[in-house]
Amino acid sequence: MGHTIAEIALALGAEAAGDTSVVIERASEPAAAGPDDLALAMDPRYADGIGKGAALAALLWQGADWQALGLRAAVFAPRGRLAMAGLSRMLDAGPVIAPGVHAMSVIDPSAVIGEGAAIAPFVTIGAGVRIGPNARIASHVSIAEGAQIGADALICQGARIGARVVIGDRFICQPGAVIGADGFSFVTPEKSGVEEIRQTLGQRDEIAAQSWTRIHSLGAVTIGNDVEIGANVCIDRGTIRNTSIGNGTKLDNLVHIGHNVQVGDDCLLCGQVGVAGSSRIGNRVVLAGQCGVNDNIFVGDDVIAGGATKIFTNAPAGRVLLGYPAVKMETHLEMQKALRRLPRLVKKLSQTSDKADETEG
Repeated sequence: MGHTIAEIALALGAEAAGDTSVVIERASEPAAAGPDDLALAMDPRYADGIGKGAALAALLWQGADWQALGLRAAVFAPRGRLAMAGLSRMLDAGPVIAPGVHAMSVIDPSAVIGEGAAIAPFVTIGAGVRIGPNARIASHVSIAEGAQIGADALICQGARIGARVVIGDRFICQPGAVIGADGFSFVTPEKSGVEEIRQTLGQRDEIAAQSWTRIHSLGAVTIGNDVEIGANVCIDRGTIRNTSIGNGTKLDNLVHIGHNVQVGDDCLLCGQVGVAGSSRIGNRVVLAGQCGVNDNIFVGDDVIAGGATKIFTNAPAGRVLLGYPAVKMETHLEMQKALRRLPRLVKKLSQTSDKADETEG
């Protein structure tokens, strides 16, 4: 279903110009846009592409001369990516799931399904589960006993929600995520090699055969409102207390959250981030791709860690980190500059040494 330029501008809280009755079906890059597409050129760098396409209307930067670009209408975006968020929300129909409960799903009689829910085939919902109103659950999802999920949830294909997991409203879960699996927690009857190395930082007095005994996970997972979980994310349940994810936090694909971890509100954890057991992540923390957080440490509010940073010790609030091990970003950059200068320094020292040898000779 299309939207007029007037409707789009109203939804985005943006200004429009020209023929606002033009109907838009899709968004497109400028050069590939057709007459039913809204060309996305929120920066002057992309203006040349408009002439290569056939768009009648475009989403443009503030102050753009839309008529000179040959357009019939335009919407002006003071902040391009924010406008993209609103526009993509308007144009995204989401997965097609028929209203009601499909006959090929299995739902325990004690489960409570909210009004307006849409449940696809091959979904299994266990005893005592409570699903909020207007939930959309795609095929092959399983929701184990005692789980609770709030209103307006979207759970995509093949996701697994474990026992007693509690999730807030407006939850979005991408395919293949697993929430509430057992934590990875084991112990040896005697002090393990790992424990010894933690104390000595590398020295081992004796190496002996060891076997691992499982510590069972008795806790669950608690997730706040407006949380989004990427594809193949794994969130382990707690050993005793629940693992928790705060309101508004977003987890990218392949993120792993260990047992007992507490993640605060409005955090952004990018692809392949791993947070080890019992660590605490503050509010508004950003961990770029492949960051790692050691177990039993605290990362303060508003910390930003660059890609592949490894955080081994507590990180104070507001710190910007980079490197392995993590240091202040400006320190890391200085270290890298010094590292690049090493070959020249070694060569210079070698030449100085050769001259000294000649003088002595």
